[in-house]
Amino acid sequence: MVPAITFPDELPISAAVDEIRAALDAHQVVVVAGETGSGKTTQLPKICLAAGRKRIGHTQPRRIAARSVAERIAYELGSEIGQTVGYQVRFTRRAGRSTAIKLMTDGILLAEIGHDRDLRAYDTIIIDEAHERSLNIDFLLGYLKQLLPRRPDLKVIVTSATIDTARFSEHFDGAPIVEVSGRTYPVDVVYEPLADPDSDMIDGIASGVSTLHALGGGDILVFLSGEREIRDAADAVSALKLRDVEVLPLYARLSAHEQQRVFSAHRGTRVVLATNVAETSLTVPGIRYVVDPGFARISRYSARTKVQRLPIEAVSQASANQRAGRCGRLGPGVCIRLYSEDDYASRPEFTEPEILRTNLASVILQMADARLGAIEDFPFVERPDAGQVRDGMRLLNELGALAKAEHRGGSVRLTPVGRLLARMPVDPRLGRMLVEADARGCLKDATAVVAALAIPDVRERPSDHQQEADALHRRFWRTVDADGTETADPSDIAAILRLWRHLRTARRELSGNAFRRMCRDEYLNYLRVREWQDLTTQLRDVCKELGLGTSPATPDADGLHIAVLSGLLSHVGLLDAAATARQSGRPWPKPRGRRPIAEYLGARGTRFAIQPGSAAAKAEPPLVMAVELVETSRLWARTVAPVTAEWIEAVGEHLIKRTYSEPRWSASGGQCVADERVNLLGVPIVAGRTVSYGRIDPVVAREVFIRSALVEGQWRTRHHFFARNEVLRREAEDLEERTRRRDLVDDQAIFDFYDARVPAGITTVAHFDRWWRDKRRSDEHFLDLSLDDVTSDAAGGLDAASFPDEWVAGDNRLPVSYTFDPGEGRDGVTVDLDVSMLNQVDAAPFSWQVPGLRLELATELIRHLPKAKRVNFVPAPDWGRRVLDYLAGRPDLAARPFPDAAAQALTTLSGVRVAASDFDLDALPGHLRVTFVVTDATKTATERELGHGKDFDALRTEFAPALSRRLNAAAPGLTHPGATSWQFGVLPTTVELASEPATLLGYPALVDLRDRVGVKVADTPARASRWQALGLRRLVTLVSPDPTRSVFAHMSNDTKLALSSSPYGTLADLLADARLKATGDLIAARRIDPDTVRDEAAFTRVVDQVRPDVANAMQRVAAVAGRILARRAAVVRELDRRGPSESASDVRAQLDNLLFSGFVAATPEPHFTALERYLHAAANRVAAWDTHPARERQGLDTITALEDAYAAATDRFPVGELPAEAAAVGWLLEELRVSLFAQSLGTAQPVSAKRVRSAIDALSALVGSE
Repeated sequence: MVPAITFPDELPISAAVDEIRAALDAHQVVVVAGETGSGKTTQLPKICLAAGRKRIGHTQPRRIAARSVAERIAYELGSEIGQTVGYQVRFTRRAGRSTAIKLMTDGILLAEIGHDRDLRAYDTIIIDEAHERSLNIDFLLGYLKQLLPRRPDLKVIVTSATIDTARFSEHFDGAPIVEVSGRTYPVDVVYEPLADPDSDMIDGIASGVSTLHALGGGDILVFLSGEREIRDAADAVSALKLRDVEVLPLYARLSAHEQQRVFSAHRGTRVVLATNVAETSLTVPGIRYVVDPGFARISRYSARTKVQRLPIEAVSQASANQRAGRCGRLGPGVCIRLYSEDDYASRPEFTEPEILRTNLASVILQMADARLGAIEDFPFVERPDAGQVRDGMRLLNELGALAKAEHRGGSVRLTPVGRLLARMPVDPRLGRMLVEADARGCLKDATAVVAALAIPDVRERPSDHQQEADALHRRFWRTVDADGTETADPSDIAAILRLWRHLRTARRELSGNAFRRMCRDEYLNYLRVREWQDLTTQLRDVCKELGLGTSPATPDADGLHIAVLSGLLSHVGLLDAAATARQSGRPWPKPRGRRPIAEYLGARGTRFAIQPGSAAAKAEPPLVMAVELVETSRLWARTVAPVTAEWIEAVGEHLIKRTYSEPRWSASGGQCVADERVNLLGVPIVAGRTVSYGRIDPVVAREVFIRSALVEGQWRTRHHFFARNEVLRREAEDLEERTRRRDLVDDQAIFDFYDARVPAGITTVAHFDRWWRDKRRSDEHFLDLSLDDVTSDAAGGLDAASFPDEWVAGDNRLPVSYTFDPGEGRDGVTVDLDVSMLNQVDAAPFSWQVPGLRLELATELIRHLPKAKRVNFVPAPDWGRRVLDYLAGRPDLAARPFPDAAAQALTTLSGVRVAASDFDLDALPGHLRVTFVVTDATKTATERELGHGKDFDALRTEFAPALSRRLNAAAPGLTHPGATSWQFGVLPTTVELASEPATLLGYPALVDLRDRVGVKVADTPARASRWQALGLRRLVTLVSPDPTRSVFAHMSNDTKLALSSSPYGTLADLLADARLKATGDLIAARRIDPDTVRDEAAFTRVVDQVRPDVANAMQRVAAVAGRILARRAAVVRELDRRGPSESASDVRAQLDNLLFSGFVAATPEPHFTALERYLHAAANRVAAWDTHPARERQGLDTITALEDAYAAATDRFPVGELPAEAAAVGWLLEELRVSLFAQSLGTAQPVSAKRVRSAIDALSALVGSE
């Protein structure tokens, strides 16, 4: 029975009841445009009921509105909820069969389409607040347009504020518009733009509040874009210290208690600082004034980043008018707009509908489930952008909800997962989590987590207790082990689950009031907690209805995270360690103690950071998933948890792209492997993982197996065929090394051999072993290679004998090896020789190279002639062959170094004079010079090699001490530790000592040991001769009477005075040195050859010839030494008087080189006598510095350059006495000093700087000859 229906006279819509009924009778669709306060929401269902409509569906955009409107209509009809009037919101239904007016959210009506495609449950549908243009509203309007032709009995009323009503009329083919006035008072709009565009908006708000407060008579509502701006504005308004003013914030995250304060009674003036939640969603009582900065955070989907953003944007004209209308409810109001009237006029007329700025996944899902055809054909009020449609399709593909379309443009088909998602009253991402959780046996925990993600956060952070609230909430960031140990857990998902369990336990243990107090004390919103609990129960009921949750539960933290991950695959991020490091290294100052914010690389090129309030913010996991990606000042990830690459691969295989690079052989694994790179929507979740390549590309894997394992030998196996083939291959490769060619061993031919015999499908060692185990029983030699299989055609005609294994040097055979490695030190021919053979082998034969390289050597020598001569020998290879042909007929030249022989051959053949010195030997390719490896057979294998190089003479010099040690160790009967008379028997000139690997050849000689004379074996005749002369001189001195006392007695006083200031330690040391020199001079004067003194008789004859004249000779030596030292003293005094200079340093260095402790005996004649002249020249030089500075400068430059060159040349000789030729150059330098600085004194021989330079250059040929 329909109750009595009345319409309140005070409502403007009551006057239009007849007009609306008439329009409804005449048209299938009516658009009612009613301003705020017109009564359209409560009266239109009653009008329809009075018109005889019996099943009226009335939608509201919000649940609270559906409940409150239902209660109001029921009250006016005198009915109970659930009878004539009922309502249905998510998970709550209070309507029955007798219900005539059913209030519901637009989402509920949308869901009913799935099982009631023609909406037969209703004969009238009212779409209220259509101007809000939510997704559901737009979808319903489009669906109704399709439905109306099939349901001519169905009536539709679309209600809207006076905003763009013409668009709704046009959508329904010109439906009539009934306009109803509202109950509002005039509003005075004042435009007060900021004076400076760069001024702080907060200052403008404070100024506006101050102005409006002065008017009095009501509260002030200020619109702001976010919580931070509200806090800043609250501080600014409070700082005004206005009388009797209360400042209150109003935004969605406030606790219910704090929000309720806005609606409570109060005294004085209240300034409400609100987000755009106060624009249309609720009415704040007592408002007479509004301050509108003109901005708001508007939810907008980014097609580029694929995330929902909340940027701050200028509001539309319609929103600005709605804000102004908030102060015209109680009486005339004033609205101050902090922007210009021109700015207002330039703004869009209406706020862009949600369908044009959001992801369409839910709509597409519902459309597909309802089988409404292609979305492109759906009659939306405003067709969404094609890019947004693609984004919605992409999300559903990401979730695995869509089957692959069979043809382009066809209807969307759902997978089994998609059909389940379409029946779940939650976001598709959240629904996907539940489906996956069921598969992993963790649905019970997942429903609690999903419910938490579907509602506002139950955790509150009151502005005056933020730190205390954070401390309480962070308890859930840690796990507690059985022993009470706490461990940090960087997962916000796990924190939500721990919070849920905490609340569930507390709810069981506490009474209702105690539980409410606990929530308050722990800063948890009690009403949201209740909503969380209810939603969890309802989700479990829904899952049960869908057949989910029937499998046994297996609580698993990893399983829960994988389930959540299944809905967030496009919200996965990889830590960009490089970007974070760059950020930490930025030059500008960072706040003290603040770490750089870690950046993550997200899907499709996005970059985000973890919100600081997350448990994962400080942990910085390498891979994370985020429930939300919201762009404010930057792109922030909210509700974050670490994930692993394995989890992503488990649930995201349909989105993963795998690429493989660098297929290669793995000897340890016995198979071809490759680097796998796994990308999820552009995020490299696996950068380089080694995987078997056989299952990916068997053809390539088989080729790599054959080429690497069988051809190249990268395989450790005991197969006999493989060992035989390796031996054959090494023989062929050795031939390549000898001939310096890389085209003899044909790897491709070997590959073809195996490719023709190894069956297809064998890609690993294991595969091969199984096949070969059977094959070898029938033919063991089936895989044996022959030399023809291994080598190419280029191997024909090669003469292996031209590359011998041994080098014959006298009676010795030296091992020869070959290396073909250009640029490496041992590239070319290498000859090994024991240190014992260094003094037995001549370097000249090695300069001829092995026969196989001799033609190339001759050719390169010709190419490295000076250009003036090189032009006569073109082409060089032809002349090289002519040289070899010539030398083949001249065996007498074989003993000479090859450059000498080649020079003579070129001279003879061409008539152009060529000398060996014309060849630039240093420029020859390294492989054309033999490498010598010096070894010591007496040492262990690891220590046997002493050194190597290409300069044989330098090696002989370097290792002469080692040879000497070997020689003396092998000749204990010849060597002597020392004696003061002849006790050495007969000394042979040469001695051969048995040794391995070759006989040692030595040269025994006397050795001067200062207080005695011994015998050692020298490695060269020249060294033995020097030793013998010095040793003989010392031994003669030791056995002869000492005339020192007599000599000293006959010295003049001047000589004694000069000798007393000498480089020697004592005068006795100097006189002993003079005696030694006198003995040596007498031996030389008697023309005695020290090398002939080999027995005691010969020694006695020498003593007899020398002893009578030693005293006189010593007297003469001492007198000369006195004059030399007197000159030295004069020069030193003059240098000390003049002070330091370059010239002084040079003269002092000259004195130190000439006069040192032991110089008397060490300086041979005639140079000893010439020392006085050299010092005289030095004195003249010092005296002439002031009068001839230019000559001094020029001479100093000349002598310095030559001294440096001489030092560099002599550094190449071994430490000790220089060879006579090298010493002669030193004395030539002294003669040059006389010529440069005291020419009047004369020189002992012609001398010039050029002559000295030539002599120094010639010294290089002497190195190693000792």
